Amino acid sequence: MKDISDMMSFRPSVKVVDATLRDGGLVNDFFFPEGFEKAIFEANVKAGIDIMEFGYKADKDLFDVDKFGPCKFCDDDYIRSVVGDYSGDMKLAAMADVGRCNYKRDIIEKKDSPLDLIRVACYLNQIPAAIDVIEDCTKKGYQTSCNIMALSTGQESDIKAALDLLGKSPVDILYIVDSYGAIYPEEMARVCDMFGEFAAKYNKKIGIHAHDNQKLAFANTIECVGDGVDYLDATYMSMGRGAGNCAMELLLGFLTNPKYNIYPVIKFIEEYMQPMKDKGVTWGYDLQYALTGVMNQHPRTAIAFTKEKRKDFTNFYKEITSQE
Repeated sequence: MKDISDMMSFRPSVKVVDATLRDGGLVNDFFFPEGFEKAIFEANVKAGIDIMEFGYKADKDLFDVDKFGPCKFCDDDYIRSVVGDYSGDMKLAAMADVGRCNYKRDIIEKKDSPLDLIRVACYLNQIPAAIDVIEDCTKKGYQTSCNIMALSTGQESDIKAALDLLGKSPVDILYIVDSYGAIYPEEMARVCDMFGEFAAKYNKKIGIHAHDNQKLAFANTIECVGDGVDYLDATYMSMGRGAGNCAMELLLGFLTNPKYNIYPVIKFIEEYMQPMKDKGVTWGYDLQYALTGVMNQHPRTAIAFTKEKRKDFTNFYKEITSQE
């Protein structure tokens, strides 16, 4: 059992990452209310958030720019229109999704960009391609992470092989991603040990990005805090794909670092998040997401169930378990 001091003590290396614009944007095709992006940027600065993720660096040859809001593409000029000439401590990030970005064209030299961190997202079978993105971004001057998605479906031997390859790459942060919200805290502790072995061997940091299908995103995130994970993803009011993510308001309420201030988060939720939800933007825990989490399945079926406004949960259960 971990020492309680590991859970409750102040660790300066901990970094809170706001992923609301990126993961939350998957809920509404990145069309946020007017002024939303600037307001959440200002709230993050006041709250002491360490890193703000603006969205994806999606390939405009693959995605229609008219069908998505600007955080789908994270043009450098757009980010500057939000942050102005900001030069404070909070770092800015964007995600490069392997196979869905043109990183050589769209990710420019760090010296010419407002971004500091490129978060490279991939599945286990895409690790070589991810390393190519990481090497390119590192040469351009960025800090990088590798967010390995759908870890709960991977074989331990495959995960270790991936971590060894990544360890030999210039990546800075190895990210645990519970894409399906299927991992339980006791399992998460073992995952942290596995990542920790390679992080220590290759001098890397570790991050956690949890989904809330079984209402365990917060529990798994604070489990990781106690296991030495430093980069903690969260979103305002848990906004994110499907069941959403670890709630920023819960995470800041837990962390003991006096630099974090929960009040700007609560204010932003009152002024922007709750009104958006009241107008019909849908995310968060529901039974259909719990079922895909329990079954360790991608939530795409639950997302479709939600969009169709279905309530026949028993039929849905039969569908995803192939029961008659």
